[in-house]
Amino acid sequence: MDQLNLIFNEVYKILFLLIPVLVSVAMIVWLDRRVWAFVQKRQGPNVVGPFGLLQSLADALKYIFKEIIIPASSNKIIFILAPIITMTLALIAWAVIPFGEDQVLANINVGILYIFAVSSLGVYGIIMGGWASNSKYPFLGAIRSAAQMVSYEVSIGIIIINVLLCVGSLNLSDIVMAQQNMWFIIPLFPMFVIFFISSLAETNRPPFDLPEAEAELVAGYQTEYSGMMYAMFWLGEYANILLMCALGSILFLGGWLSPIDLYPFNIIPGVFWLIFKILFLFILFALVKAVVPRYRYDQLMRLGWKLFLPFSLSYVILTASYLFYFNLLPTI
Repeated sequence: MDQLNLIFNEVYKILFLLIPVLVSVAMIVWLDRRVWAFVQKRQGPNVVGPFGLLQSLADALKYIFKEIIIPASSNKIIFILAPIITMTLALIAWAVIPFGEDQVLANINVGILYIFAVSSLGVYGIIMGGWASNSKYPFLGAIRSAAQMVSYEVSIGIIIINVLLCVGSLNLSDIVMAQQNMWFIIPLFPMFVIFFISSLAETNRPPFDLPEAEAELVAGYQTEYSGMMYAMFWLGEYANILLMCALGSILFLGGWLSPIDLYPFNIIPGVFWLIFKILFLFILFALVKAVVPRYRYDQLMRLGWKLFLPFSLSYVILTASYLFYFNLLPTI
């Protein structure tokens, strides 16, 4: 009986995390469209429900009732598994995201490595989807995505090293608590900027949405997908965007910590501060899509390998030297 209660308790905690994440994904799609519309002086969703708030629900119902078509010449098992893997990996990464001092599903000591490993595996779903479609356009889109995600994961990994040097721990809660006196965005502002741009590339967001460049690849690796299988790719993409916003908030913006330790700011629950910071970063994501033109693929690769990588490495050396010189290196 005790084991059964333990299982039910774990399932309850998982659902308590996943259901808000899935609902948030639907709502940020609405927010994404509203931001684009505001910047470009368009209306955006405004018909389905008040202010168009039910537009995402209408889109979800459309995907549910649309026919799922599997190409006759595709590798059917891998074709079906690809969107499932993409969505699953995007959701399980949230297990280590702390929403408060004790509000985390799995408070593991290597939380940052867990997120890095899971996000790295996400490329497999895209490659599988492009290859299994047995069509040249999805395959080209998948290859583009693989090269792009691997390139910018290198920069993100080196950026995270700067934060770890300041904290001395791989635990995400420890990273947040280390920012009680000063958020890391202040001493590591150049790294925050590179992290933000690399996150755009990592999640295939404009101006780096080259795997889905409609003018060249007919929607890229998703070309042959329809119905809920297409929606799973879509859910995985937006869940990853929210994840990168949450990670940026934890690494550089103090996570659940209040910006001012004074009344009334310090009585607001930490989870609301984290949500506010995630929304702030997501609005920046949406603004970039609305105003920045798409890069060429050679420009994308040059930016990652010839600019971000050397600069990130140099900043690691600078950070380590500064901490060592002033005897500020944390003890592990």
